[in-house]
Amino acid sequence: MATTNLTVDTFVPTVEQGGIVFVDFWAAWCGPCRSFAPVFEQASEKHPDITFGKVDTEAEQALASEFQITSIPTLMVFRDGILVFSQAGALPAQQLEHLVQGARDLDMDDVRRQLAAAGAGQGSRDGSATAE
Repeated sequence: MATTNLTVDTFVPTVEQGGIVFVDFWAAWCGPCRSFAPVFEQASEKHPDITFGKVDTEAEQALASEFQITSIPTLMVFRDGILVFSQAGALPAQQLEHLVQGARDLDMDDVRRQLAAAGAGQGSRDGSATAE
């Protein structure tokens, strides 16, 4: 599966569709973003059951602002509409594969319990568990 360009109109429906969603916040002028792009694309082809989306921070400044993106590339992982990972910086392929497996292995019932205990709620932009 190829990566999908996400916009302010498609971001929430994509993240809330369920399952695992990887989101790469990037810009064309960013050298590390250009280096990470083929790694991200290869992962999208290797894992067709996972949605891989890209947000161009220049074109989608409202999304970048909403998620407080201050450094790019920034990778976010959502599972079942819940943010479970967020980190700035380009990842090597092996580390991205480790993150994919971590997202697959998460016990989402446990994540929801942790969020409820922390009072964070269950919205796609509330709280964060770890997929590592």
